[in-house]
Amino acid sequence: MKNLSLALLLVIGGLVQPLCAQEASKERNESKPPAAPAEKEPAPIVTEHEVTIGGKVIRYRATTGYLVLKNDKGEPRGNLFYVAYQKSDEKDPAKRPLTFSFNGGPGASSVWLHMGGLGPKRVLMGDRGKAVPPPYQWTDNEWSWLDETDLVFVDPVSSGFSRAAKGADVKQFHGFTGDLDSLAEFIQVWTTRNARWASPKFLVGESYGTTRVSALADRLQQKYDYYLNGVMLVSSILNFQTARFAPGNDVPFPLFLPTYTATAWYHGKLQGEWATTLAGALRRAETFAENDYTLALMRGDALPPEEFERIAAELSLLTGLSLEFVKQQNLRVSIFRFVRELRRAEGIAVGRLDSSIAGVLDESDGDGPGGNFFDPSMEAINGPYANAISDYLRRDLRFETDLHYEVLVSVSPWSYANVENSYLNTGENLKRAMARNAFMKVWVANGYYDLATPYFATDWTFRHMNLPKAVRGNVSMTYYEAGHMMYTHLDSLKQLKADFSRWLNATLKEHAVR
Repeated sequence: MKNLSLALLLVIGGLVQPLCAQEASKERNESKPPAAPAEKEPAPIVTEHEVTIGGKVIRYRATTGYLVLKNDKGEPRGNLFYVAYQKSDEKDPAKRPLTFSFNGGPGASSVWLHMGGLGPKRVLMGDRGKAVPPPYQWTDNEWSWLDETDLVFVDPVSSGFSRAAKGADVKQFHGFTGDLDSLAEFIQVWTTRNARWASPKFLVGESYGTTRVSALADRLQQKYDYYLNGVMLVSSILNFQTARFAPGNDVPFPLFLPTYTATAWYHGKLQGEWATTLAGALRRAETFAENDYTLALMRGDALPPEEFERIAAELSLLTGLSLEFVKQQNLRVSIFRFVRELRRAEGIAVGRLDSSIAGVLDESDGDGPGGNFFDPSMEAINGPYANAISDYLRRDLRFETDLHYEVLVSVSPWSYANVENSYLNTGENLKRAMARNAFMKVWVANGYYDLATPYFATDWTFRHMNLPKAVRGNVSMTYYEAGHMMYTHLDSLKQLKADFSRWLNATLKEHAVR
């Protein structure tokens, strides 16, 4: 098991539905995409601020506004809203690191990383990211990344304040390829207009945002000769086969098992000396997942009865689920069944984004991605973040608009025409980008209680990317005793900043030496 000290989003539509974080299946988001804003967008708003990070006062300039994307005829096709933070007193901005940040969904705005871990302000949450009562509050983020890199938070079309241009078909943005094209264009244009081509350049994404930025690294190289210094993946999913509990696909079951074990451990459902610590529990789960469990699933219905019984007994021990239930599931417990079953007798469901968070078990919301699945850990953050960003943008950054800030909007159906009849796997895009830019570093941050993008599935994905040996050492991984948004857990937020600082400084130092 990895060293503990280095410790939002359901995708809708198409043949492949990745199990990422911020879910777009809520009833209130099932309406049509929001209407386009007026043709004449407000000019960018620039305000000056300061924040104390690590005991040092950082003066910065915040720019909020739109970048208009145009078609080949020069006609507007999309208005991308962004918030950019740049250090005010930097003598040579071109030498300062620059980071573009994305969340996932698809359909999620950039609010989560923006006001959770990276930006100069953060949403106040309860212990371990638990829900707090309204009205919600935000405060200075003393663990912001702004002391070490300028930050640009971008909302893909239909999320945040971003909209398709008047008369433009929004469907051109609602798909893997269209999304990449629009955001690659944004990065190229913003970098050019702000004279930042000489800066060390980075991308950071969370959940489907990791799918996005791993492919963007490749797209930027191929289309714009835009080479990155590094890519940061927070709660990563690159290969969607690892997270689709579809008939005939046994890959996810062993990969989710260690997180099932971590969850059961946290909620006091494990017994035995091996389970006295999280580290001990995960060692046993990982060993079983990689060996006996995987081999048993490979045999399918040919598994002998005595082996079936043995595997079922071990699964029951490692998950805290009853032996009878494990047998009923034919040794294959999907995430949507696990989160309901672990504490069913108490009328409690555990979270998917953060399985350390529990809430009321609601049996009426469907079972699986087709239902309006209730995730107590998503509900814990949805209200605070939605209210905070709407207040912060208008009251502190002075950006005035009557548009509703779409924290999470349905963009169904999301087109995966590029991988029709297959699982999307942007590990291939990232591998190609790394092979062609052997200096690019990759940092992956994982939460042990993340049941949306489990850490063991991420480990498996990188072990199966067949990376050239020359660049395998460019990948770093860290682990946190937290969930999908590990920054909602204060201790993990502090550790995330420390790990980022260490990784960034090592990356910049190596590039300077070269």
